[in-house]
Amino acid sequence: MTNISQLNKRYLPHELKTRIHAVETYRNGNSIDHVCRKYYISRISLWRWNKRYDGTPESLMDKSHKPHSKHPNAHTDTESKWIKDLIRRNPHITLCELWIKLKRNKGYKRHIVSLYRLLRRIGFYNQLLITDTSKYTPKHYDTPKMLGKKWQIDVKYVPNECKTKNLPEDKRFYQYTCIDEAARERYLY
Repeated sequence: MTNISQLNKRYLPHELKTRIHAVETYRNGNSIDHVCRKYYISRISLWRWNKRYDGTPESLMDKSHKPHSKHPNAHTDTESKWIKDLIRRNPHITLCELWIKLKRNKGYKRHIVSLYRLLRRIGFYNQLLITDTSKYTPKHYDTPKMLGKKWQIDVKYVPNECKTKNLPEDKRFYQYTCIDEAARERYLY
């Protein structure tokens, strides 16, 4: 048998034949210390197996660890049905939209994270569709060398606070700015 320290499993289940041999060795009159040392088991495990063993290997097999009832805070069947119906009607709905619709229309009182966990459990968010993951690479900007090749023109509205007192307020004024990219000279109108 492998030494327990060499294994890096968290739970070391004993094989069925080891359990049967340990119980039969104990029932043949050997001391509990001898049986525990021989099969590398604890006293409590041996007592539990001895109590359960009725002569058949099925009596020492592992039983299910599944709980008999739902957790009190788990989603109810009605809530699960609401969620599945909304997803069926709106297959491209986002998590926030779904949560808000449930809160407003159905009186859903749970946190958005518990809704997300339920959706993961039923398989709604299992495959993520990330299509474009490439990083941004800046492209070369062509700065002209000759005057008059490339211009930048901008138009801005002049607010009333910037006008002088003698100009009428109901008239609109605009500022046109033109910059030559080669010489970086600016012209205002």
